[in-house]
Amino acid sequence: MSRIVVKFGGTSVGSGERVRRAAESVSDAVEEGNEVCVVVSAMGKTTDRLLEEMEKVADEEPQPEDADEIVSMGERTSVRMFKTALEDIGVDAFFLEPGDEDWPVITDEDGGVDEIETSERVDRLAERMKDAVPVVCGFLGETADGTLTTLGRGGSDTTAMLLGSHLDADEVVIVTDVDGIMTGDPSKVERAKSVDSISVEEMQDLSIRGAGVVAPSALKYKTDDMNVRIVHHEHGDIWAEGTVIEGEGKSTHLVEMRDEPLAAVTVAGRSVIDTPNLLSRLSTVLGENGINIYGHSTGSDSMSFFVDQVKGHEAEMLLHDEIVADSKFSSVSVREDVTMILVTGGDFIDTPGVVYRVVKPLYDRDINIIEIISSVTSIVVFVDREERDEAFEGIEDAFEEYEGE
Repeated sequence: MSRIVVKFGGTSVGSGERVRRAAESVSDAVEEGNEVCVVVSAMGKTTDRLLEEMEKVADEEPQPEDADEIVSMGERTSVRMFKTALEDIGVDAFFLEPGDEDWPVITDEDGGVDEIETSERVDRLAERMKDAVPVVCGFLGETADGTLTTLGRGGSDTTAMLLGSHLDADEVVIVTDVDGIMTGDPSKVERAKSVDSISVEEMQDLSIRGAGVVAPSALKYKTDDMNVRIVHHEHGDIWAEGTVIEGEGKSTHLVEMRDEPLAAVTVAGRSVIDTPNLLSRLSTVLGENGINIYGHSTGSDSMSFFVDQVKGHEAEMLLHDEIVADSKFSSVSVREDVTMILVTGGDFIDTPGVVYRVVKPLYDRDINIIEIISSVTSIVVFVDREERDEAFEGIEDAFEEYEGE
């Protein structure tokens, strides 16, 4: 027997026929002896339509709590429809919405999840799952005093992953309108195909850059022991093949420092940033000679590569030979004794001021930043090696303080 959380997106329950087919797929899983928790989004584009109509109601925007109540009607309708479909098939079921005594997702006023209280509520949900299928409103939360909240963009994904994590689920299945993660946009790339698996980090980067299959904020609840699979609703089968998300999401921040010294190898020239194919040319010549690049940056008149210090002068010679014949470039230089500090976290995209938390302790300690590079889930800082310990301690202390807030 497995414990499964199945999330049905808006398209997956976009009509009565689709709700019925989704319920039948859940029924099949229950008949096989599995415990199933269902999370549903609003049917189709219900939430978008409610927001559009809300703008026509009054000249002024409604109060946030009123807006939340209005948009919640989509999910509240979906859980009732889904529960009715399950019971008509012969599956014992109940629905949960904010206001219920056993509502599981507890947040602060801003929609941040209260993990302790939520865990206690989910324990009660787990007991009830032994006898019936819970159908839970996605996207919605509730404060300790009963005020309705929302979980933000992709909130139904967050609900499913959050419940899966606290339920110690064996698997979370995301039923949506795509056949897993594709190698490219199928509407634009003729040979695009689905991939069998993808890492949490890759999924977060893709999600924030437009591949809206799973909300990046939801992925921080992914655990190593919990399988996550994305399948198309047209299969009508939650066991259908799809893309599996591998690895563990980061719900906390990790600060790491590379022990071995690095060198910054810089190519200087006029309008480097406007030189087509330069990055490809220079990185290729380094890669072909077995030199790993730990980071690179491009300015208007320079491009730098951070490599192992023992490879620094070799990299200098290789890059020099690549650009020496081009009068547009003036020189190649090497700065040694550079240290890389890496900060990672699954919620960076949803954390205003996170770069400031890295920079501020270095400023306070009068430590110069040689380079800083950020992505959806990580921030990399390069500093002088002599100041590495003080820099590391400052950044680590800043994030420990943040975790305690």
